[in-house]
Amino acid sequence: MAIETWKIDSSHSGIHFSVRHMVIAKVRGQFARWSGSVLVEDGDLAKAKADVIIDATSIDTGVADRDAHLKSPDFFDVAKFPEITFRSESVEKLSDEALRVSGELTIRGVTRSVLLDVEHNGRTKDPWGNERVGFTAKTSVDRKDFGLTWNQVLEAGGVMVGDRVTIEIEVEAVKQSAAKAA
Repeated sequence: MAIETWKIDSSHSGIHFSVRHMVIAKVRGQFARWSGSVLVEDGDLAKAKADVIIDATSIDTGVADRDAHLKSPDFFDVAKFPEITFRSESVEKLSDEALRVSGELTIRGVTRSVLLDVEHNGRTKDPWGNERVGFTAKTSVDRKDFGLTWNQVLEAGGVMVGDRVTIEIEVEAVKQSAAKAA
């Protein structure tokens, strides 16, 4: 049994999210700091295991006041819960390019199962001889499932913040040599 270790290159990857604001628009954001790895047994993506740690304090929506509110106890409470984690549990290979990854997402100390629809974008060598692999993943979660319940009712009807959060992830990972992986 051979295990390949792939380190996520966060400088060429991204975790982005969007949520409805005041019913009529979407607010988008990202996490600037995160890390992770993917372990692949015998080159079989159906046997892959992924672990990701997100620095919740690095949330960035482009608006400092909103970011401060998101870091507060009303939302992520980063003073108590500075990390968001994801650990895959199983991978279903739907085709050569399509995977469905089931895993455990932990936000604010609350862990829930999530399903990610993943597209395998292929493998390549960079100019320095490193092997790279790319993936695109998408999912949607109900923020209330993780204790993110703050909201305000609007005078015209509806609420300030939608419940469904769409998460889109771009991953570029670099294969680690056997010496580095050990």
